[in-house]
This record gives sequence, C-alpha cells and structure tokens, in this order.
Amino acid sequence: MIEQIATQPTWFWLCFGGLLLIAELLGTGGYLLWTGTAAVVVALITWIFPNMSWELQGILFAVLTLVSVIAWRSWLRHRPRQTSDKILNQKNHQLIGLRTRLITDTENGYGRVKLADGSWRVHCDHELLANAEVEVIAVDGITLKVKPIPPQS
Repeated sequence: MIEQIATQPTWFWLCFGGLLLIAELLGTGGYLLWTGTAAVVVALITWIFPNMSWELQGILFAVLTLVSVIAWRSWLRHRPRQTSDKILNQKNHQLIGLRTRLITDTENGYGRVKLADGSWRVHCDHELLANAEVEVIAVDGITLKVKPIPPQS
C-alpha cells in the first residue's frame, strides 16, 4: 500500500486535502480549511511536476499552509469592520433610529408603540397623542426613549 501511495503522490495529496476539507465542513471553525487547501495545491503541483521528492512535497505543504494562514489573517485585519457587529445580539439596540407611531396617548411621559410583532413601552419628554409619529433615540432596559417627529407640511 505504501508503494502505491509513493508512486501516485498526486492522488495522496488530493485525497488528503479532500479529507481535511470534509472535516472542515463538520465544524472545526476554519482550522482545517487552509491545510486542506494547501494539500490540494500540492496535489496540483505534483501533477505538474511528478518527479518531486516526498521531502520537497512535505516542505511545500508546510510552507503553503503557513502562507495561506498568514494571508488570511492579513486580509481579515485589513477588512473594514461592520458597525452592526457590536449590536448583533442586542435586538433592542437595533431599534434605534426606527420611526413608528404611538398606539396610546402618553401619560406622565410613558406610552406604547408597536414594532414588528410586539408592543414596546416608550418614554418621551413631551406629552403626545396616539398616532403621533416618533423616532427611537435610545434604549433603557425594556423602555424605548423616543422623540416626536414634527409633521411634514
């Protein structure tokens, strides 16, 4: 069996890379992606240059793995961050900036609005009537701070 592997290194590297990529699909979180890709590249190189020694193939595999990981980390470092990442799991903070209408009159500054499929308690510095348009400006626990939007004329 070892003799068959030694005579066909292209198939060895292709199968090895394929197994690493399949293992990556099972949920390793990116650890095997670059080693699997490096193995597939080594398979292509051994297909083009079939007389390459095993030692050189191993060194090439190691170097390609390191280069691909360093290139990936460099690309991630220079990629612009999206601002929504900071509020990804804070649904109520994603409501800031939304405009909606009051469903009740405000009483002592508190009222209610309907957003999506829920009703939210709101607080405003001004007394407002039902159906007044407001904009969410902050979140305080389960209470949305809102400001009135003047009617368009």
